[in-house]
Amino acid sequence: MLGIDLTGKRAFVAGVSDDGGFGFAIAKAFVEAGASVCVGTWPPTWFIFTTMLERGKFDKSLVLSGGDKMTFEKIYPFDAEYDTYEDIPQEVRDSKRYRDRGDCSIDGIAKRVVEDFGDQPLDIVVHSLANGPEVKNPLLETSRAGYLAAVGVSSYSFTSLLQRFGGLVKPGGAFLALSYMAGERVVPGYGGGMSSAKAALEADTRVLAYEAGRKWGHRVNVISAGPFASRAASAIGFIQDMIEYTTRNAPLTDKITGAEVGATAAFQCSPLGTGITGTTIYVDKGYHVMGLAVDENSPSGKSS
Repeated sequence: MLGIDLTGKRAFVAGVSDDGGFGFAIAKAFVEAGASVCVGTWPPTWFIFTTMLERGKFDKSLVLSGGDKMTFEKIYPFDAEYDTYEDIPQEVRDSKRYRDRGDCSIDGIAKRVVEDFGDQPLDIVVHSLANGPEVKNPLLETSRAGYLAAVGVSSYSFTSLLQRFGGLVKPGGAFLALSYMAGERVVPGYGGGMSSAKAALEADTRVLAYEAGRKWGHRVNVISAGPFASRAASAIGFIQDMIEYTTRNAPLTDKITGAEVGATAAFQCSPLGTGITGTTIYVDKGYHVMGLAVDENSPSGKSS
């Protein structure tokens, strides 16, 4: 039987701070397929996340299909806003949430992964990161600083990951990022430069697929997932409206689940996906194919 097998593989998933987001779902799918997983957690939430894990607050979410409980090999404090330790402002280094975390920059965690596991210890790297400090602002009201912050953390950090982790991944490895339809079409309310960041992320994925493919033999892809009520997305304020709108208008009208995104990621990063690179893979119940909104009460919205 043909199945997804990641036995003996090690993945690094950047952007796991709770059990409700795509990063967690992807990590769980990797473990289900046999991989070991390390995660990167934003320093301000690192203590909360690790404490809740220790106290069993995520136990239900950690249960695998066979009844065992998922564990992480390492949980690194990871801040994708900074490429190197020197880039972290002194006031940030000295702050309560950073001062005991060491070098949590992208370069710093790359070095710590090598210290912990040796040369070329990884097979898969996932970028499940997005942040826009002015995401609630219309683009016309977004500052230059807010716009650049959104693009820096949500898009450029993927390039930085490739730069610093590319050589740590065994030849023929897989890199994967997470995007959103707002990078292609207008989603009112998804502001602050975040739509530009997602568009840049998808464009960079195509270029990185060529460059990383020729340099290391790695595959580079992106999943464009439908709206999902993660804790981070819920902070935007209109995610439930987007979910309801999508379920009314997509070809498949059930809500997207984290497990569906996780399964797609596991396939894409497995030996079954070795022929796919530079691609945006949609996991949105087909919503991206629609060119006209469908009122579920109209004749055109009813199934035949």
